[in-house]
Amino acid sequence: MSTSTFPPRPAEPAPQGAGQSQAAQLTAGELRDWLNRESRPQLIDVRAAAEFRAGHIPGARNVPLPILREHVDELSGRLSGQPIVLICRTDRRAWKAGEFLDAAAGPVRWHVLAGGMTAWEQEQGPVARVPGPWALERQIRLVTGGIVAGSVVASPGVPPARGVAGVVGAGRVAAALTDTCLMGEMLSRLPCNRQEEPALRDVLAGLDG
Repeated sequence: MSTSTFPPRPAEPAPQGAGQSQAAQLTAGELRDWLNRESRPQLIDVRAAAEFRAGHIPGARNVPLPILREHVDELSGRLSGQPIVLICRTDRRAWKAGEFLDAAAGPVRWHVLAGGMTAWEQEQGPVARVPGPWALERQIRLVTGGIVAGSVVASPGVPPARGVAGVVGAGRVAAALTDTCLMGEMLSRLPCNRQEEPALRDVLAGLDG
């Protein structure tokens, strides 16, 4: 069991641009330890709604990063009363959310789950799932696999099609190296993935509740 103190220690060093004065990071094990205490933090998952439905920590509130960015002053006022833990798939978007909170009018004691949901699931933490469209990762695998397979099949009659497969492969390598995914961002904007994106009033109601 983790022996860390709560709130967790400041991160040393934090990623470039993260707010040093308010920021701390914690491992999945430390978060599980904290959640078993009376002074539980508020869990804020900044992923898209489709990602959140596919699997999130029980009790987490979904505040997609675009909503947080656009309404950060209003949201920071609702989040300033207790420590919060920012969560995404890895932790890249969580740190970005922390930067937005640091720039807001009111101080917020924010923390980042190191490694995000990927680390949480590797540690076999509990995960809640909500029925809905396929998770974005599964959609990405379907689209990229379909493009590559179609390009290979078409290449004997259309040789330039092989280049399409190469571009898709290079894109997946870049996504892994940078921990970003242009295709994922594009798919998240499809109507089937956006139909259940929370409105600001729903986000505020969830935080108040």
